[in-house]
Amino acid sequence: MIKRPISDNELKEHIASLAEDGREIFLLEGGKVRLTAVAATGMCNEMRTNHNLGPLETYILGQGYVAGALLASTVKGNDRIRLEIECGGPVKGMSIESWASGAVRGYLLANPIKLEKPLESLNTSLLYGPGFLTITKILEGAKTPFSGQIMLEHGDLANDLALYFQQSEQTPTLFYLSLHFDEKASLYGAGGLFIQALPGAEDDTLERIQEKAKGLDNLSKCLSAGMSIREYVEKEFKDFSTEHLERRMIGFSCPCSKNSFIHYLAGLPEKEKDAIKEGEFPLEVECFNCGTVYSFEKEEVEKAFGGAL
Repeated sequence: MIKRPISDNELKEHIASLAEDGREIFLLEGGKVRLTAVAATGMCNEMRTNHNLGPLETYILGQGYVAGALLASTVKGNDRIRLEIECGGPVKGMSIESWASGAVRGYLLANPIKLEKPLESLNTSLLYGPGFLTITKILEGAKTPFSGQIMLEHGDLANDLALYFQQSEQTPTLFYLSLHFDEKASLYGAGGLFIQALPGAEDDTLERIQEKAKGLDNLSKCLSAGMSIREYVEKEFKDFSTEHLERRMIGFSCPCSKNSFIHYLAGLPEKEKDAIKEGEFPLEVECFNCGTVYSFEKEEVEKAFGGAL
């Protein structure tokens, strides 16, 4: 993976002034509720730069990256989790992959997102339209991945994720995905919360947390003002006996490499190889997951194909 540098110096200085991106895990109410929180401003800006995204595309895919970083708290070791959306609206869908280690990558199916008319609000239901949300756990050593799927009901990623856990695991769950842009449409703050009831959680505890969630301070604005994600959780949930468990770094990362694409080229069908031979050089190949573009000279392609072009 090759990360493109962020060109906006003012934005770079702002990101450098913030607390580091990371994922924090807490227990509330004596271990009856689990809360995962992420700060992801740097990660989402790197994502935006590598994928060359406009503000709307950054907002949609940024929510996906924040969600991916949160969902990765449900796996461990070298396990990873994949969040996929396929839909009939202008977004078309997205694919996000995140590792327990904190790495996140992924892409939009439509970039740019083509609209018939300008948006009047950030109501995303019209952008998604009818479709499906699929979550797949890819566990090290398991013979097959484990997948679950629901139909999109809300057209809002946070609410549809909560619905997924309610339907697939019968677990009361809340998601909060927050992105804040300045007046120049620069992404100044990004973060999210994943709150899930554990066995033994009483109904009144869940009702109190749900009521609290309705009045939370804007997470991404607080992060953009310099607050750390841990400070935010401990302030907002101070009445819920907050216990901090662990912190883990998160980041935009993809295991792709030029060498991996050489192997990909070598394995192409002969018909596709013939088309490449007749094309122009250098040959450019893009990794969908991270937006990295790898350039291959004729001699490199010839070597991959095992003979003269």
